[in-house]
Amino acid sequence: MSARTTRRRRLIAAPLALAASAALLAGCVSNEPAEEEGSDSEEMSSEEGSGGTMNDEPGETVTIGFSAPAADHGWMGAITSAAEDAAADYEDVELRVAEGTNDVNVQISQIETFIADGVDAIVLLPFDGAALTDVATEAMEAGIPVVNVDREFSSPFAARSTVLGDNYGMGVSAGTYICEQLGDQPDAVVAEIQGIASLPLTQDRSQGFEDALADCGLDVDNQVAAEFTVQSGEQVTANLLQAAPEIDAIWNHDDDQGVGVLQAIENAGRDEFFMVGGAGSLDVMEHIQSGDTVLEATVVYPSTQAADGIKLARLIAQEKNLGDLASSTVPRTVQLYAPVVTADNVDQFMDIGFRS
Repeated sequence: MSARTTRRRRLIAAPLALAASAALLAGCVSNEPAEEEGSDSEEMSSEEGSGGTMNDEPGETVTIGFSAPAADHGWMGAITSAAEDAAADYEDVELRVAEGTNDVNVQISQIETFIADGVDAIVLLPFDGAALTDVATEAMEAGIPVVNVDREFSSPFAARSTVLGDNYGMGVSAGTYICEQLGDQPDAVVAEIQGIASLPLTQDRSQGFEDALADCGLDVDNQVAAEFTVQSGEQVTANLLQAAPEIDAIWNHDDDQGVGVLQAIENAGRDEFFMVGGAGSLDVMEHIQSGDTVLEATVVYPSTQAADGIKLARLIAQEKNLGDLASSTVPRTVQLYAPVVTADNVDQFMDIGFRS
């Protein structure tokens, strides 16, 4: 067994041993056991300091395998591009990118190839988290740390670390913004344009939205579901506008389908309401910046998740930690915030926007 393989097994052995209890814990807390005084990790943390700059200095070259679904959606295309850009920032990272696919069996084969090739880490955004759980677990058992992105595996044994967006938080952010605008109007009419209604992520977004609105005495008066496409967005919005002669605010879950939503609004000649988007596309941010439509805000669902996954995989493979944390190892779970982008702060977010 090689020295690198031995080290990799040591890196993931502790997280796997604690995986069962980790499943019972909520929040972004590390489940790593405390390092003994004088350990290698403690010494490395001390040497690197709290600023994190030492972690960016070149170290031992690591090979990271990356796999994600097909870029058939603006957000998904941005996921892969951001991952590639993040890897390019490090001269000590060799990134192997598998072709994007929505075929579960093909994606499983890609991970099996990474395992056979003995990569140092894998960053995986699964098309179906449950379906990719077994092969991710196989990688972990082979001593290859896996960073799970966005769509969670069904077992805590399948990943060393997980990077997530916050779907419930998106709904909360959108609802809070609408409350800030309409909270003094208890009779305000609020409409919601979901993505695919059957998906847990959609249900989480809707629940967060409902909960936030309830806090200021509002509720969802009209709710329709699209399919995350331009065509579906236009069709369901046209139906919504016909059914609701008066609306004060609309939250659209997805900026890609929002292209169709805006087209339907323009076709209907409606402008008595304001609209909040979801995801954070560059197209939407440009609309917000120019103020030329009813769209005045969007809630970010970061397309930088896989880029963060690449950075974490590099740190894990090189036995480094997050320099700005007091703990000695990379956390098991990182959940990203869902900020609201408006005309007041849009310039801050333009560089992470994606094209729909």
